[in-house]
Amino acid sequence: MIEFDNYKVKLNTLPPILETLRGALKLDEAEAELAQLQHQTEAEGFWSDLDNSQTVLKRVKQLQSKADSYKKLSNRFLDLQALIEMAQEEDDEALLPEIEAEFAEFTAALEASRLTTLLSGEYDNCPAIVSFHAGAGGTEACDWAEMLYRMYMRWAEKHGFSVTVLDYLDGEEAGLKNSSIHNDGENAYGYLKSEGGVHRLVRISPFDSSGRRHTSFAAIEVSPVISDDAEIDIRPEDLKVDTYRSSGAGGQHVNKTESAIRITHLPTGIVVACQLERSQHQNREVAMRMLRSKLIEIKEREHLDKISDIKGEQMKIQWGSQIRSYVFMPYTLAKDHRTGFESGNITAVMDGEIDGFINAFLSFKAEN
Repeated sequence: MIEFDNYKVKLNTLPPILETLRGALKLDEAEAELAQLQHQTEAEGFWSDLDNSQTVLKRVKQLQSKADSYKKLSNRFLDLQALIEMAQEEDDEALLPEIEAEFAEFTAALEASRLTTLLSGEYDNCPAIVSFHAGAGGTEACDWAEMLYRMYMRWAEKHGFSVTVLDYLDGEEAGLKNSSIHNDGENAYGYLKSEGGVHRLVRISPFDSSGRRHTSFAAIEVSPVISDDAEIDIRPEDLKVDTYRSSGAGGQHVNKTESAIRITHLPTGIVVACQLERSQHQNREVAMRMLRSKLIEIKEREHLDKISDIKGEQMKIQWGSQIRSYVFMPYTLAKDHRTGFESGNITAVMDGEIDGFINAFLSFKAEN
């Protein structure tokens, strides 16, 4: 069949792309580093330094995952090649739908792997803290913030990320006012940094008895989780620390002690909070890590020489015009205003299917 010949021609154009991908992923260097780290794990006394051993094991996992992903992609190419050759030899028309599906899935996986090579930022491989803030609009805005919270939770689940809720403040009637979650997974910040900004919702409000259409806004902030050895100077006199009782899940303990911590960085107006731990001291440590991460992220994004150059009014940039709109009525559409990428399957998007938006942004940034 001529269709088999066409797919064989298409497939023969891909080996150079695979080889370019291998070079872009720096797999030779990754394999050498992996061998060196694995040798470290076998050294005497390796497990006596818990912090170092955890850091090494995390890096081993990242490098192994990179090598395994490329090997899986290469094997998939060989399997597809064998399938097309078998179909040609047997002239089996019944194999065409399988070839079509496999080719589409392989090229999509190849493109996704290519996009990971664009994650070359200093902090792209770090875990990420994603914060949600309901905009003006009361219950409707709080409900929208919670819908976004669920969307990113589902996205993280689909990618096998570990998610920890750091802070969660309920809305008065429904939804949430503010929340922060910690996403730990390969290139978490590299992927999620594209999601920072204002997200707009248009729908018939379930809280409006008249059934009118409402527009709501919620803002998302994304910052990398920076290691403790990153150089940053935060003066104690620049901090306002408040304690309060935790809300949400957590049992009776959260209602009896003021263990939750809220820290305000006075020079910039940045506010971080944590109610994850039972101990006030532990919550303060987590909150300080969140603050350091946000300050460094802003410094890098604004191309500033030092942290002290960050001004309070610059924090408003994070609320700017919307980056994406989600329309439920009179039609269904999710559209990113920066890249033009859109999806009409709003149900899938709200269920965490946002890779298309993330990948489009990575390509957009690489081209601009």
